[in-house]
Amino acid sequence: MPIDYFKLMRPADWVKNVFILPAIVFSIPALDAGARAAQLPGWLTATLLTIVGFSLLASGFYAINDSMDAELDRLHPRKRHRPIASGRISPTAGFRFGLVLVVLGVVVGFLVDPAVGGVLLAYLVLQFLYNGGLKRIAIVDAVVLATGFGMRATVGAFAIDRAVSTWLLGCVFFLTLYLAFIKRLCDLSAAESAGTGWSSPAGYENRLELNWLLGLSGVSVVMSWVLYGLSSHATSLFGGRAAGFALLTPLVLIVVHRFYRRANRGERDSPMAAMREDPVIFVSLVLFAAGVLACL
Repeated sequence: MPIDYFKLMRPADWVKNVFILPAIVFSIPALDAGARAAQLPGWLTATLLTIVGFSLLASGFYAINDSMDAELDRLHPRKRHRPIASGRISPTAGFRFGLVLVVLGVVVGFLVDPAVGGVLLAYLVLQFLYNGGLKRIAIVDAVVLATGFGMRATVGAFAIDRAVSTWLLGCVFFLTLYLAFIKRLCDLSAAESAGTGWSSPAGYENRLELNWLLGLSGVSVVMSWVLYGLSSHATSLFGGRAAGFALLTPLVLIVVHRFYRRANRGERDSPMAAMREDPVIFVSLVLFAAGVLACL
């Protein structure tokens, strides 16, 4: 059924490509009125196409990954309902569908800019390495996923021909590393509650180890954000308003804690699900976004 192929693309996860946007969001205030009128339409088009290309590429690898992990996913309390694990799509058909999406995504990237296409090719190689074995190595799997999100931030800058901010890469890397460990704790908690016999491909079976990794990465998220707000780089771009970024740190801390709390309860790890189900996360993120926009 076509709807099953659409579900196989995991459209809810396209929100992850929001990490392509910071480059344009933080670059617009640096333009004067004339440059903004001349460049903004092209920037918006390039950014939108980049999001489309990355969404297709990522969806392709979701399909490929689900095809390869179908047997294991059938033991997972939530993943067993996915189109391939539930038997609605065969692993072979899902794999071929994934390859088509991957090719389309790379083509769109090169249409935007050769540099964008190059990053998408690098992401393609990284994902093949991930599916080929890196996802079965504890900690390495999470680092690879966080690196993929760093590539999203990078490609957002390349799409509008702007320099890549190392501060942006650092903040994105630590945030997504934290979320990767959150997902692993959610999976472990859900499997323990359901008693299905599912086990982590990377061997995350120790809550103490995951709690330590979450503590380390969570502190890195908070510190990278507050240090950016106090950095000379931020001050050079936004003047005295840059200190406002640091003042938003309590909201970052609240969200980090709420995700950790949900993970320990085995609740869904999806950021969108968390925003729907946890009003504290939703309000904190809305206030954080409003605060960032006010500082730009």
